[in-house]
Amino acid sequence: MLMSDPLGTARRVVVSWSEPYPNKAGQDLADIASCWCCAPEEAARRLSPGGGIYYKMQEDDVRRIVTHPRSMIGSDGLPHDTHPHPRLWGTFPRVLGRYVRELKLLTLPQAVRKMTSLPAAVFGLEDRGVLKEGAMADLTIFDDNLVIDEATYDRPLQPSIGIRSVVVNGGLVWSNGAPTRAMTGRVLRHQASEKT
Repeated sequence: MLMSDPLGTARRVVVSWSEPYPNKAGQDLADIASCWCCAPEEAARRLSPGGGIYYKMQEDDVRRIVTHPRSMIGSDGLPHDTHPHPRLWGTFPRVLGRYVRELKLLTLPQAVRKMTSLPAAVFGLEDRGVLKEGAMADLTIFDDNLVIDEATYDRPLQPSIGIRSVVVNGGLVWSNGAPTRAMTGRVLRHQASEKT
């Protein structure tokens, strides 16, 4: 969501959507504030409800954190946003393609563990994140030589390359580059966290 509080720590903010000003989507908040002759915080207030893309992280920090043994990989992309952050569609393929295959900062097994069994254990999600008899069948079939994110700030809903199939609770939900009609997902309840 577009909020005025975290603006001070962002190098740049791009408006992804705005209910009162839909024509401002894709514009820099600083440019909008300048045009309106007001502070960025006031511009954010006027644009709300809305969403923004905050440029805060440095690539060196991302590389350092992703390799830490206790770090996990996830995304806080909001699927209901009109114009979501590209991480919604691209987080996991980016790690697999960029940080594993291209930069070799992680091995493929390390990256997959950070996306699956480690978070499942930490958040107490029994029978998730592992391949074993009796566990829930949540699987992503991908080509590790091709997988990479394609989502951009301008085109955030671009599917990633190299994802063959996705299975959720044993139901095929993505196949050959397109969603299926299966709706096999369900809400997961937190149980007990593993001490890591």
